[in-house]
Amino acid sequence: MAKEQTSELDLIGETRRNWGERGIREPEAMAAATSLARAQQVVLGRINQALGEYSLTFSRYEALALLSFARNESMGMARMGERLQVHPTSVTSTIDRLERDGLVIRSPHPDDRRATLATLTDNGREVLTAATAALEDIRWGMGEIADGDLSNLTVNLAHVRASAGDNTDDSLPIFTKGTS
Repeated sequence: MAKEQTSELDLIGETRRNWGERGIREPEAMAAATSLARAQQVVLGRINQALGEYSLTFSRYEALALLSFARNESMGMARMGERLQVHPTSVTSTIDRLERDGLVIRSPHPDDRRATLATLTDNGREVLTAATAALEDIRWGMGEIADGDLSNLTVNLAHVRASAGDNTDDSLPIFTKGTS
């Protein structure tokens, strides 16, 4: 895989150095936040490139995957928003596109007249399987990062998520009951 490089200068390192020299508080936190944001751009770019062959974006892929895990491969759209941690309008837009592409169908909820179900179609299941294989082939956009380093990254990011109130997997090595 070719190295993705936009500048010969480590822009984040240079910014951290400049902040430190000027006495601006928290240059390490700024560097970490900026590094995280840039890494997210890189990984999402790789993922979306791989998914482009299937006319998917990562958000549409996540919706298909969520439906595949649900009982009867079907879920209420409000519940999907909760699980995907997105606004209901985003779920509607995502399902609109997936429905147009024949990957899901929408139907009234059998027990709640106010709710709408999204259900994975056979075509949606086939596309999901192929798209998942494509993501596995690119290691989910993580490149050549070693598995141990990926585990450490997951643990460290769990701290950020936990500080925002997310439930995190307490089986991660760094977490024990009662501490974080």
